[in-house]
Amino acid sequence: MGIFWFILIFISLTSNGDAHGPDSCNHAGGLCRVGNCVSGEYLARYCFEPIILCCKSLSPTTAKS
Repeated sequence: MGIFWFILIFISLTSNGDAHGPDSCNHAGGLCRVGNCVSGEYLARYCFEPIILCCKSLSPTTAKS
């Protein structure tokens, strides 16, 4: 019975709503985080809705030349 709940949770996380996945988040310059974004970041989208968030930095990073 335990494996049934694991499979059910896995399916619900991977097929839920507006989730884009970690590859899309990383490509857009964000990081996937569980729970809340840290200070200095904002919620851009979801990696796996509604638990794992895609957080981006409030200030853009500057590249040194």
